[in-house]
Amino acid sequence: MEEYSRINKANWDERAPAHAVSPDYEVESFIADPAFLSGVVRFDLPRLGDIRGLRGVHLQCHIGTDTISLARLGASMTGLDFSAPALDQARALAERTGADATFVESDVYAAADLLGREVFDLVFTGIGALCWLPSVSRWAAVVAALLRPGGRLFIREGHPMLWALDDERDDDLLVVTYPYFEREEPMVFSADGTYVATDTEFEHTVTHEWNHGLGEIVTALLDAGMNVTGLTEHDSVPWEALPGKMERVAGGEWRLADQPWRLPHSYTLQAVRA
Repeated sequence: MEEYSRINKANWDERAPAHAVSPDYEVESFIADPAFLSGVVRFDLPRLGDIRGLRGVHLQCHIGTDTISLARLGASMTGLDFSAPALDQARALAERTGADATFVESDVYAAADLLGREVFDLVFTGIGALCWLPSVSRWAAVVAALLRPGGRLFIREGHPMLWALDDERDDDLLVVTYPYFEREEPMVFSADGTYVATDTEFEHTVTHEWNHGLGEIVTALLDAGMNVTGLTEHDSVPWEALPGKMERVAGGEWRLADQPWRLPHSYTLQAVRA
């Protein structure tokens, strides 16, 4: 395992049980309501369309709430993540909800070698996944390898312009501090908490992260043999990405309180393997 992956895995192994009991992941709602869907999946229902009968894989699935949501929409889902504690939580939730979802432990770059090539109708990736990967071109090659010809990638992500902003400022300025484009060296952060409500104190607080420009992501998919069929930029994200500068809006989303049209907050991208 590469050093960046070992460091990040230690951080995510600690986050998993804390996230599973945080109200922000709404695990109890999944158990109480068989029709309940995660906010990320609900947001994109008009773009996602009918996925009944599809064989899908959710890369970097974490504790499986999006994976189980897709299964509830009729897909037969496999969730893949590098964190064993996260997969323990995902399997427990799948068992308690009776979801058609199985979970596999693997680094995302090894997904096609482990799960097989050209076997999936749908590859799904949710918010906050690509920033943990040093190479978006390697990721795109994995996506293309997993999909059968005609299979579809569906991803909603934080916008790289948002990731480039300083999220710790206590004034009203939007300041570009971090790289917009992919760089070889990671951005190294240390944070005591996480992005959801929790009282857990973490021991492994260091993470290694990368940004990837929107053009780099699109070009990587094209180079991997994918045809981009949709790209929508949104003025909201499903977490308070810029604390103190955002307001809660419909659907559990967050948006800049002042002139939100200044900033692309997230995007939904779809591509089909040629």
